[in-house]
Amino acid sequence: MGQNRVVITGIGTVNPLAHDAEGFWQAILACKLAPSANELFDASTYPTKFAAQVRNFNLADYLTGESLQRHKTAGRHCQFALAAAVEAWKMSGLENCQNLNHERLGVYLGSGEGSLDFDNFIAAILGSWNGNGIDTVKWAQLAMKSMNLHRELEQESNMVVSHLAGEFNAMGPAFNVLTACAASTQALGEATLQVRNGLADVMISGGAHSMIHPLGVTGFNRLTALSQRNDDMPHSSRPFDLTRDGFVLGEGASILILENYEHAKARGAKMLCEVIGYGASADAFRITDQDPAGDGAAAAMRAALTDAELSPKDIDYVSAHGTGTKQNDQVETLAMKQVFGQTKQEVPPVSSVKSMVGHLIAAAGATELITCILAIRDQILPPTANLHTPDPDCDLDYIPNAPRKAHVDICMSNSMGFGGQNNTIIIKKI
Repeated sequence: MGQNRVVITGIGTVNPLAHDAEGFWQAILACKLAPSANELFDASTYPTKFAAQVRNFNLADYLTGESLQRHKTAGRHCQFALAAAVEAWKMSGLENCQNLNHERLGVYLGSGEGSLDFDNFIAAILGSWNGNGIDTVKWAQLAMKSMNLHRELEQESNMVVSHLAGEFNAMGPAFNVLTACAASTQALGEATLQVRNGLADVMISGGAHSMIHPLGVTGFNRLTALSQRNDDMPHSSRPFDLTRDGFVLGEGASILILENYEHAKARGAKMLCEVIGYGASADAFRITDQDPAGDGAAAAMRAALTDAELSPKDIDYVSAHGTGTKQNDQVETLAMKQVFGQTKQEVPPVSSVKSMVGHLIAAAGATELITCILAIRDQILPPTANLHTPDPDCDLDYIPNAPRKAHVDICMSNSMGFGGQNNTIIIKKI
C-alpha cells in the first residue's frame, strides 16, 4: 500500500431498483426484481423484449436553478450520474467543507457512450432512399439538417466526467475509462491510486451507462449474451443457476466519494469504509471470451489481495461479477477456486446482485461495491435471486434467494469486461 489511506465518505446511486442508495439496499434485501418489458423503445420484434430500466426519474428532483439549466440537455446516463453524485456529495459532507482545495478534487469515471439519435438517423435513411438505394449526398444533407448538436456531443463517453467536474468545480485529475463491464471498478481502483499517491485529496468516482437502445440490444442479442426468457421476465436473470440463459441489460449510475483518510479525519467526516486493495489483469485470450480456466480473473483477485496485504482467508464475502451467462459464471467459479481453494468450504460466501438489478454494464461494478459497503454496515450479505436449480459446475455458496446475517469486515468485489479486462477491489470496515 502507498502513503495515503483511502476511505469512502459518500455513496449515491440511480438504478432500476431505486433512485438512492438506501432504497436500493432495501430492495436488494427484499429480493425485488427489476426486469420488465422494454418501455424505452419498441422491442416487440427483438429476441429479447425486456430490460432493467430506470423509471420515473426527474433530474429536477436533484438539481435546481442554474445547475438544472446547465445539465438539462445531458444524456440519460449522464443525468443519472449527476443525481447519484449529488446524493454521494451530500452524504460526504463536502458541501459544507469551507477549505476544500478544488484543484485537488478530481473525477475518475467508468462511463459509457450516450445513445445515438436514432429517430433522426432512420428518418435520414428513409428520406434518402430513391428506389435503388440510398442517395448518399441527400442522406448527408438530411442528416446534417436533422442532427441535434447536444445529442451528438453527449455520445462522447467523457461527457459524464465533464458534467460532474462542472457541477462540483472539480479542477483536479479528470479521467474516464470505458473498459466494458469492468469500467467503474477500474475507475474506482485508479481513483484510489490518485488519492493514495498524493495526486488528489478527494475523487468523485464510479460509473454510468445506458445501453437500452436498438443498437445496444441488437449487439448483445447478436452475441447471444442476453436472456430471452420473454415468458418470465422478472425471473430472467439467474446467475449460477443451471437454467440461466444470459444477462439482463440494465442502466443507471453509481457514484462514490473517495478521500484521503487524513483529509476526511480533519474535517470530521463519517467514513463508511476503507479501500485497501486493487488488482487488475488482462485475459489476453479473446475479445469476447474469458480464459476458460479463469486465469485472468484469478490474477486480478490475487493482485488485490497482495495490494491489501491480506491472505485469501481474510475475505468475508465476494461480490461476484455473476452475469448469468453460461461461460461467465463457470469461469468466475473456477477463478475463485484458484484463489481461495477447491472446495466450497474454502471459498467465502459469494453472490450476484445482477440477479435483481440487472447488468448496468459500465456502472455495474460501482453499484455492486455500494452493496459491499452496506453489507459491512449492516452485517448482512446480499443474496443471489432466482437460484433454484444448482449448476454442478457452479458449486460454491452463492447465498441463494435470501439475505444472510454474517460477520462481515472485509469484502472483495469483482468485475470482468469484454476485451479481457479484470478488476478487483477490496474494502474493509473502519
